[in-house]
Amino acid sequence: MSSEPPPGSGQQPPEDDPFRKRPPGEQPGEGAGSPYGNDPPPYPGGGPGGPAGPPGGGPYGGGPYGGGPYGGPPGGGPYGGDPYGGGSAPSDPLAGMPPLAESGKRTLARIIDMILVGVVVWLLTWGVGVSEYDVDSDRIEVGKSFWQSAVAAVLYIAYDTVLIARTGQTLGKKLLHMRVANLDNGATPSVQTALARAAVLWLPFAFCCACVWTAISGGWSFFDRPYKQGLHDKAAKTVVVSTN
Repeated sequence: MSSEPPPGSGQQPPEDDPFRKRPPGEQPGEGAGSPYGNDPPPYPGGGPGGPAGPPGGGPYGGGPYGGGPYGGPPGGGPYGGDPYGGGSAPSDPLAGMPPLAESGKRTLARIIDMILVGVVVWLLTWGVGVSEYDVDSDRIEVGKSFWQSAVAAVLYIAYDTVLIARTGQTLGKKLLHMRVANLDNGATPSVQTALARAAVLWLPFAFCCACVWTAISGGWSFFDRPYKQGLHDKAAKTVVVSTN
């Protein structure tokens, strides 16, 4: 009987997240430990055919006094560090992740989400008599406009936060085969991360800048390198990857 939680049972713990990047020894099909299994390496300590000496004592095991093969500190070169004089290459955060999603598909997914939530906002505010603008004798009732903006902000933020924290996908992203992932480990974002991401995207949209801010924040991914992040992704340290 499977020990995995049923789908839709809530957010998975990070260690059970199927999208989380694994350490090298945990990658599927990749074993940990020596490539020779339980056997000792062919030239332990000393030279070929020689007896095993203390660590660092053989011609291939470091200098005669320990440390590197040139008598310096461990690390390969005569002064430590890379034997070719360079430092270790920084690890790529995207290693082990699916490819980044195309910005055009992200834009289309966002439009789908805006339409879906926008219909709900309109129905709720229309049902309670709140409209975007009530014009009567050249007078605009700003109070009603504010309340519709507040309803829109709450619904858009709740929609993004709940779905992204559960699966990494809004309905638009699911339809177009994308998901949001933490940049550092590839896992589904936590509730706090998803909330911060949604707030940066939707609060300006609802109260002041409408589609202008959505175009700026989301459109940033068209020019951002190397992670194709929107401004809301940068704030939350997330990326959007393909699930194809």
